[in-house]
Amino acid sequence: MRSIWNGAISFGLVSIPIKLVNATESRSVSFRQIHTGDGGRIRYRKVCELDGEEVSQAEIGKAYEDADGTMIPITDEDLASLPLPTAKTIEIVAFVPASEIDPLQMDAAYYLSANGVPAAKPYTLLREALKRSDKVAVAKYALRGRERLGMLRVVDDVIAMHGLLWPDEIRAPEGVAPETPVSVREAELDLADALMATLGDVDISTLHDDYREAVEEMIAAKAEGGEAVAPAEPAEEGGGRVIDLMAALESSVRAAKEARGEAGVAGVTELKPREAAARAPKETEAKKSTARTAAKKTAAPARKSTAKTATTTKSATGGKAGSKSTATKSTAKKSAARSGTAAKKTAGKAEKAAEKKTTAKKTTPRKRSA
Repeated sequence: MRSIWNGAISFGLVSIPIKLVNATESRSVSFRQIHTGDGGRIRYRKVCELDGEEVSQAEIGKAYEDADGTMIPITDEDLASLPLPTAKTIEIVAFVPASEIDPLQMDAAYYLSANGVPAAKPYTLLREALKRSDKVAVAKYALRGRERLGMLRVVDDVIAMHGLLWPDEIRAPEGVAPETPVSVREAELDLADALMATLGDVDISTLHDDYREAVEEMIAAKAEGGEAVAPAEPAEEGGGRVIDLMAALESSVRAAKEARGEAGVAGVTELKPREAAARAPKETEAKKSTARTAAKKTAAPARKSTAKTATTTKSATGGKAGSKSTATKSTAKKSAARSGTAAKKTAGKAEKAAEKKTTAKKTTPRKRSA
């Protein structure tokens, strides 16, 4: 791999000559600009805005534009004369646990290669020290005209360096979080945990860029003179819709299990308090109706047994009832006669009292009006 920078790691009084190599590469498909009329390439030319002449790369320098638009020329000699100790050195300033580095600060990644045979021993020493301490080194270095912050760590048997943004380059997340207060229920958190557990771990090496592959297939098809690949139907956008969060989480867990071949595994979801309260009256009513039905069934045999008992008693006492029937009838006639006589006497007394009241009203003289 081609190095992009040569320097040394400053580890106290130990200097380790190294080469800086890019640890990443872009696989994005790049396009050129063309004239749609005839397919000709569109090219940019560097032209001086004062005389309109095209300028070669050798004639182009640097300048700083002041607030009023004034250009202040800066030469390579000006930059080289700066008292910058990290101009050609990666200066280690501290060793800290990796957890203290905010991932937001991560920038470009590089491999540090030992430059020459004499550099092998101190390089290996630093690598093994980093492994044993389980820490990372924080360093400062200069690259492409500016001083930068870096983090050194061990990857396999190589020391790698991640460029870090300066702390004042990290923006505070103001106005990013939802401003409306939201409460999350335990049941929703349980479903979210279940979804996370179902999705499980993933081997990062198995992930790939689907869009880039689709672009490459489309370019290959057009290069062979065929038609472009039919675009897939766009997924339905979910933004701006109000959804049932519980239902969405349950569906997500179910879909994740089906994707992993666990469709037969049934998930247990606790009932919501409202659903349980709504079902409680129904179960009580069912119990009451069951009790009533059982009572009716119990009462029916009881009535039948009572009727049978009454019939048996009547048949058993039939003879005695026949012998006493004459005496009972005569006694009833006497009591009826006595009742009628008493009623007549009472009616006579009432009539006499009424006649006395009428006579008293007639004998009372009426007052004459003046």
